[in-house]
Amino acid sequence: MTRWPLDRRRLRALRHVFRLFAPHLRPHRARMLAAWLCMVGATAMYLAQPWPIKLIFDHVLMPVDDAGWLAGRSAGEITTGAALALLVIALLRGLFGYGQTYLTASVGQRVIASVRTRLFRHIQRLSHSFHDEHHSGDLLLRLTGDIQLLRDLLVNALLLLTERSLVMVAMAAVMLWMDWRLALVALTVLPLLAVLSFRVSGRIRGVARKQRRRESRTANILSEALSATAIIQAHVRESWEEQRFARQHRSSLRAGLRATRLEANLNRLVEVVLATGTAGVLWYGVRRVQGGFLTPGDLLVFTAYLTTFYKPVRKLATLTSRLAKASACGERLIAILETEPEIRDAPDARPAPPFQGEIAFRDVTFAYRSGAPVLRGVDLRIAPGETVALVGPSGAGKSTLAHLLLRFYDPQAGAVCIDGQDIRRYTLASLRAQIAIVLQAPGLFAISVRDNIAYGRLEASDADIERAARLACAHDFIQALPNGYDTVLAEGGSSLSAGQRQRIAIARAIVRDAPIVILDEPMTGLDGASQAAVELALTRLTRGRTCLLITHDLAAAARADRILQVADGRVIPMTAPAPCPRPAPHLQLLEGGPPS
Repeated sequence: MTRWPLDRRRLRALRHVFRLFAPHLRPHRARMLAAWLCMVGATAMYLAQPWPIKLIFDHVLMPVDDAGWLAGRSAGEITTGAALALLVIALLRGLFGYGQTYLTASVGQRVIASVRTRLFRHIQRLSHSFHDEHHSGDLLLRLTGDIQLLRDLLVNALLLLTERSLVMVAMAAVMLWMDWRLALVALTVLPLLAVLSFRVSGRIRGVARKQRRRESRTANILSEALSATAIIQAHVRESWEEQRFARQHRSSLRAGLRATRLEANLNRLVEVVLATGTAGVLWYGVRRVQGGFLTPGDLLVFTAYLTTFYKPVRKLATLTSRLAKASACGERLIAILETEPEIRDAPDARPAPPFQGEIAFRDVTFAYRSGAPVLRGVDLRIAPGETVALVGPSGAGKSTLAHLLLRFYDPQAGAVCIDGQDIRRYTLASLRAQIAIVLQAPGLFAISVRDNIAYGRLEASDADIERAARLACAHDFIQALPNGYDTVLAEGGSSLSAGQRQRIAIARAIVRDAPIVILDEPMTGLDGASQAAVELALTRLTRGRTCLLITHDLAAAARADRILQVADGRVIPMTAPAPCPRPAPHLQLLEGGPPS
């Protein structure tokens, strides 16, 4: 009795998956219809296949008294005609099967691309709080493996279910027409198969869900290890990471083997049930022939139909396990797609006008986690064109102020304003388009230098890109690269030095031409010569713009118009220290232009 509510929930989950993803099939209705017509043709050939053999059996090998429409035909003519008919049926069946397979695969690939694009688009727009809680390895697995399995549910399962059902119905009808008593013997096994498949598929689905969760953890370990190769090697922790990966992989393997055992048991039970049905048909069929109700050829056709009839039954039973796995993956994708961005445009949001650059934090309180505020009642005004440095210990909330300005998060209390207006009144795209950022990690992509700079403003011309590179003191070293501006960088820009990467990031900010600039530890980790070049580039970037400089370097902060200390969730003024004297070589570099 307790099984039915669970089964209803499972069916509701399947319907939910279909309802959410079925729209991706609608643009491919013509191809789906063509695949369905090919399926009908292939089914017709299945039905026709045994009849030429019946003609040979009943009219050549064991002739019956009533020759019917073949009266007067010789044995050779009947044999030749039957052989040609078998050849034509085989050719048509192969043609229809090819069309069905190709069209189904074509639709499946297109649906996968559409669903993956939709999921990627949605993930890109989810708030930072979502990405704080989800590992990139898990998201990658959902974008790749889960979607691939979902294709089984959306396309393959749909067509296969239709095809198998059509074959079964057509053959059951013909068998009932030939001898309804014998057909009933063949059909008695179907209710038992349905119960077996439904019960086992529920268990497979639960195991598949657990397996995907463990595979996500394995993917997370892989992602972390690949992105931290230098740290692992520097600490000689290759063996430790291998053991960690092996432990997690064994856990995933156990779940996979359990699913395999369940599938194997289902297949074993299906074979036993179908063998019982076949034995019953043969036992009763022989007696029907002996009683004169059927000819030997009729029994031959009937058993051929029975074999073909049980084949889709067998595959339908196997298909239930695939559907169970695919539905588990579909639920994982739905969990992402049904996640609403916490930060999104308000219903009455409007495009932001060109900013003058005044920034104000008005009684702002913010916490990443409930009960642990990072900022408490912060009041801060930055005038247009002013550079303000934020200093303080790690975790004090310096970068949080920048994140609030970009609306990566919204404050729990208070407001962040630009030019006197709450930034929540503006669309996210128009707000962020007027803010340029330079981070400690430049965030370069494995694309050309030109495209990395143009990332700040995609419509930038080649002249704009070169001008930005010159202002960022990057033009000379870019020209020295193998293909100049068209040189494709390694992942993360690792083929360049730290100073070169930072100057390309500054060029990207310059080409954006935004009235507000955020600099988050842009000088960390640079040597003396690189610092001089980057500082000159930053001076050019921030000239005439409102700048929020986040730094631990008091010498760098001293060049700001104002220094504020962030501590204990508060922002308080700080007396500016005297600028540190620079060595003569650095002064010469700044006066004469930095080296590339």
